[in-house]
Amino acid sequence: MTVEDASEFAGERDGLGRLWTPHRMAYIGGESKPKDGSISACPFCAIPAGTDEDGLIVARGEHAYVVLNLFPYNSGHLMIVPFEHVSMYADISDQVVLEMGRLTQHAVRALTHAMNPSGFNIGMNQGEAGGAGIAAHLHQHVVPRWVGDSNFFPIIGQVKAMPAFLGDTREQLARAWALTADDHSGE
Repeated sequence: MTVEDASEFAGERDGLGRLWTPHRMAYIGGESKPKDGSISACPFCAIPAGTDEDGLIVARGEHAYVVLNLFPYNSGHLMIVPFEHVSMYADISDQVVLEMGRLTQHAVRALTHAMNPSGFNIGMNQGEAGGAGIAAHLHQHVVPRWVGDSNFFPIIGQVKAMPAFLGDTREQLARAWALTADDHSGE
């Protein structure tokens, strides 16, 4: 049976095509979420132990690292993550705040160099009620945006079209990171 044949069992034909995204069920179902808030269950604590390529790490600092979001809002969606397992911004040291700020600035420069976005969304969701997908470990999002990037997929289809594989994007941004290292970095 083909997908077209199976669609007749989904109710009345409405003339719409279907974009199947079963890979999103891992995120929706919470399969990749930690079972608890412990360090041993925390993916943000585990990622730096592996290779940059396997962990999708773009850059490492002394107190924090820059990683691609595994479930990105847009291509190039980065997160600045402290190495320390801490959940709230008010609980990190001034050194970590400073480095996260510098890494955020560098992320904007690297994304601009590599992808030429029109703007950015930068922010943190703290706590489960605040929208943090992994509430036990603080992380800041840096999301590149383009004028007109609110296309029909997320509006009508409730899916997001991603034009590049995460590994390819990590490689592109790691190269751009190195090329933009001397631009006002202070890192």
